Amino acid sequence: MSTPSVDDVRRAVAAVTDPELRRPIGDLDMVRRIDLDGAVARVGIVLTIAGCPAAERISSDVRAAAASVPGVDDVELEVGVMTPEERRALTEKLRDGRAPREMPFGPDSLTRIIAVTSGKGGVGKSTLTANLAVALAERGLAVGLIDADVHGFSIPGLLGLVSPDGSVPQPTRIDDLMLPPVAHGVKVISIGMFLRRSESDGPLGAVAWRGPMLHRTVQQFLTDVHFGDLDVLLLDMPPGTGDVAISVGQLLPHAEVLVVTTPQSAASDVAVRSAVVARQTGQRVIGVIENMAAMTLPDGSTLDLFGAGGGAEVAESLSAGGESVPLLGSVPLSPALRAGGDAGAPVVVGAPTDAAAEEIRRIAASLATSRRGLAGRSLPLRLQ
Repeated sequence: MSTPSVDDVRRAVAAVTDPELRRPIGDLDMVRRIDLDGAVARVGIVLTIAGCPAAERISSDVRAAAASVPGVDDVELEVGVMTPEERRALTEKLRDGRAPREMPFGPDSLTRIIAVTSGKGGVGKSTLTANLAVALAERGLAVGLIDADVHGFSIPGLLGLVSPDGSVPQPTRIDDLMLPPVAHGVKVISIGMFLRRSESDGPLGAVAWRGPMLHRTVQQFLTDVHFGDLDVLLLDMPPGTGDVAISVGQLLPHAEVLVVTTPQSAASDVAVRSAVVARQTGQRVIGVIENMAAMTLPDGSTLDLFGAGGGAEVAESLSAGGESVPLLGSVPLSPALRAGGDAGAPVVVGAPTDAAAEEIRRIAASLATSRRGLAGRSLPLRLQ
């Protein structure tokens, strides 16, 4: 039989990943003590806060990691909590040298920022944003999603974060940092996670705020939420060209913009306006997605309930100024897409062979391969 060593157990335990921070607990200074008494490993760890929602998961993974070391027959685990000084040191490490309340998604960031907009509501923008986020995460990208539609937030429900009793998980707070919940591999933040609800509020409450409060909310989502290193950050924008669109334009003038419309001409005419406002703030429109396009019926015929050609019209109109804006795809009407949204099960994972799911994954693939360029940006290199 192999004789375990303290170093072997420490390496195994240190490699356990914190499910919220998505980093090894050894890197986060959460491992306190490793002792061996024959074949019994005594392990001491600390959690970031008392009542940590990931406590059970971390404890289980630590036990399993220690028990996986050859020669270890039993594991005794002691779980504590970080001191205030240790939490401050952790938040400084997580900020990676940035000052408190400093936004990590500035022009020099390697994270690609994509704002998904529409001219009007009811075109399926949030449903597409949620499914695109999950499809990008399935491709191995680190993805974050901000529900910037503060008045009409729906992302928690679409991603299955709303429990049957109407409750939504709140971000874990480590001092002044918030750790966003994760759904289908996507780190998510929404105002729906902070509302105090009563029976009269409905399942997610309501927001009745004006400009300054809306601006502050979006700003806090960008500065106080610790997403970690992301490849892509999606923003589900509210429809139209109101306060939030202006705030995002001010805070993220380097963001790229996707415009969602339906085939209907009335919707496509309005969709152009959201792109025009984005361009006025310096943002670049990278494409148009047509939703609720013609669906193929079981007998082989097609049903174009909302007409045809609206997406192409928007792309053509936005390309008139000389900057080419492609029609990235047309997502057909789909009962599975609708049902998945109602059930909190995105169609790209719940019904992957559905025509809408296949088209959304194809669009996600095109976005994943057209990365943001490095020209004109300083790279985060440090000389040793």
